[in-house]
Amino acid sequence: MSAVRVALRVARRSAWRSRGRSALIMVMIGLPVLVITALLTLAETMQVTPREGLVATLGTADVHLSQAPEGTVLQQDPTGGNWSTGDDGATAPRPGAAEVAALLGPGTRLLPFNTGMLRLGTEPVDALETDLRDPLTRGMLTLSEGRLPSAREVAVTPALGLRPGDLLRPSGAAPLTVVGVVEHPHQPSLRKVVGPDLPLAPDELWSPREYGDGWLADTAKPVSWTDVPALNAAGLFVTSRTMITDSSWSPVRDPAATVQYTVGIGAMVIMVVLVTVLLAGPAFAVGLRRRRRELAEIAAQGGSAGQLRTIVLADGLVLGAPATLVATALGIAAGVLGAPVLARWGGQAGPPGVPWPPVLCVAALGLLTGLVAALVPAVQAARQNTATVLAGRAPTAPDRRGWPLLGATLVLAGLGATVVARRQPGSVWVLSSAVLVLLGLVALTPWLVRQTGRPAARLRLPLRVAVRDAVRHRSRTASAVAAVMAVTATVVAVGIGTHSEYMDRRNAYTSARPAGMLAIWAGTINDATWKKLRAEAARQLPGVPLATGYQARNADNRRYALRYTVRWNGIRTRRTAAIGDQALLRLLQGRHDPRAAAALASGKAVVFDAAALRNGRLALRASSTSGPPRRLEVPAVLATPADEHQGGALLPRALVEQAGFSTTESQLYAMHLLPAGSRLWRDLHKVTPRVTVASEEGYRNTPDPGLWGWLVGALVLVVGGTLAATRLAAADTRPERATMAAIGAPPGTLRMVVAGQALYISGLGALVGLVAGAVTGVALSRPMTTHGAGDPATIAVPWPFVVAVVVGLPVLATAAALITRTRPPLARRPL
Repeated sequence: MSAVRVALRVARRSAWRSRGRSALIMVMIGLPVLVITALLTLAETMQVTPREGLVATLGTADVHLSQAPEGTVLQQDPTGGNWSTGDDGATAPRPGAAEVAALLGPGTRLLPFNTGMLRLGTEPVDALETDLRDPLTRGMLTLSEGRLPSAREVAVTPALGLRPGDLLRPSGAAPLTVVGVVEHPHQPSLRKVVGPDLPLAPDELWSPREYGDGWLADTAKPVSWTDVPALNAAGLFVTSRTMITDSSWSPVRDPAATVQYTVGIGAMVIMVVLVTVLLAGPAFAVGLRRRRRELAEIAAQGGSAGQLRTIVLADGLVLGAPATLVATALGIAAGVLGAPVLARWGGQAGPPGVPWPPVLCVAALGLLTGLVAALVPAVQAARQNTATVLAGRAPTAPDRRGWPLLGATLVLAGLGATVVARRQPGSVWVLSSAVLVLLGLVALTPWLVRQTGRPAARLRLPLRVAVRDAVRHRSRTASAVAAVMAVTATVVAVGIGTHSEYMDRRNAYTSARPAGMLAIWAGTINDATWKKLRAEAARQLPGVPLATGYQARNADNRRYALRYTVRWNGIRTRRTAAIGDQALLRLLQGRHDPRAAAALASGKAVVFDAAALRNGRLALRASSTSGPPRRLEVPAVLATPADEHQGGALLPRALVEQAGFSTTESQLYAMHLLPAGSRLWRDLHKVTPRVTVASEEGYRNTPDPGLWGWLVGALVLVVGGTLAATRLAAADTRPERATMAAIGAPPGTLRMVVAGQALYISGLGALVGLVAGAVTGVALSRPMTTHGAGDPATIAVPWPFVVAVVVGLPVLATAAALITRTRPPLARRPL
């Protein structure tokens, strides 16, 4: 029988005898594999490619044509589509069904559709106006209950909670009868109403795949990219079956992005292996402690050092292989089964998909991690003194003198790389530099453990015994401390970087209007239409004071916008100066400012951006889509706006007219909050379709809740690793605890010894990890928050999160160790 087979049999029997320890090792190895595999499978399944979503988009049709609004210029390319808004209806009128059929060629059959919003009371719901009975729509929505709707009937998706026979009551329209329930093939959470004649609410936005009208077309010949320019020129956004299934276009990767991606993957692999090895290492060390006598007997009977190493390494293979296999299977199942569940909460799910190349790489990584975690115990087993072990004395492992020097060198190299990386675009370079720092700290951890053990004499007895035992068994303690350090450093760095990015986004928010301001404006309309619009706005907003804004026009009656550029939180921001009077100034400032009012009355601009002023003057660029640009420089004064994130400028009409422009009314402003379900825009839209209603709501984003998900992951790793190391410490200190119990130590003191081990391991790891994570987090904040040369980085520390990680987790680990069973067994002591 070969030595490898013998080693595998011995490892299997040992694993079966110590089932608890074996399960712990398998969980430590398999958990990262399971999580990463589940995330990869989940992302693959929830990503619906254009080819997979073809039926949901086209049904059985050959082409989906979305009709752009008038004044829109379309230009599609194989990456998807780009379009820009033209000026004042200068483009050709929208084509009708006959013109579209002529563009697509003889034999074309068209089915009209219209996607928009249907208002049910105060709640808007997505709606599709088309005939689902037509064969072209087959597969877009699947009938699950009832029948397909005809005139004055609708079908609804399950998320609306309606059944056949219920009535749907749109705002301002006759009730519609629900006759069927339909399901989207990829979006089970979709809330949608479908029918052949729906009272859709007008919408100011157009999106080629979400909102707007158009046709599904059955064509005699395929529609390819060569046909797209002519259809775009007619204002039609094209989605063709041939374009999707036969497209040879593939994105060209940026070489710099490819390098960053490769480096990022490498850094992630190193971190996963490092943390898993450090967590599983103490558990393998438990097995080595328990099997030390067995291995010594094998050595006494002629076993070589290489054979002892093979036996211990076989533990990593015997435990790592099934852990990886089970974790991979569970991860795939979790990803496939979790995608439909998450899709019901929001999002979409395609057919089950497993990205086999990365999944197999993760599985191989898990197997490698098991072998690497067993490597250090295997080396120790080969070097143990057989006579010492057989005599019952605990062997002592000398420190490696070169490790502190190696660790210090890696830390310094990592810090130097971090200084350089923080000025590079992208955060991957900072994270890669942090790996060097962590590797150096891992090498330094045994030296740190020895140094921190020196003041143990000043501690109370339970803590003194715990710290001295931890220092005496540095190989076991250092692994657990390094694991806690690596996890804490990673979580703290991500927390600081993420919170800094959130604060930078919040500080970067800016608006030319204060929060709570309602603005109403229109495009090019004549004076009569504007008077009707103003009268309708006053009727819809009774008792609300309306301030007037004006528009600049040149001698040829062309509209001009007066703009200037300013840096706000490091970002170049272009603002359009408003034109108005004292009433608009009071709204923009939220109060009466005598100094600003006097300046406006004297013909000076009132500016709210200090950086925009140069020697008391404001530089403006007058631009028009149909006329030559002009540059102006006007006198201005600085004033304080209503909100701290507010900028902009207000120009008096006299100043604009002195520059050679005329002014006409074109905007209305009011400090008014529209109630939910307001019909203001819909009623104003009846006056002119060019009207726009905007309400400034201020900064609405909230901090990323995923930050606390990192805390949960750190909780599992820190507490689990600490308790594993504490169990090892409890096994090693059985003779000492038996002696303490024999001389009268109460059970509380014995528990305090075990809890002291947990506090020392988790506390030291958390403190070192705090320093390393803070350095990386501060460096990480620069590429995540800067927007160009000269823009200072935003550094924000989420103190509650950091305290929970650095203080809360060690306290929780200590409390968990404090309640563990500490009754000492009888120990055989050498004479």
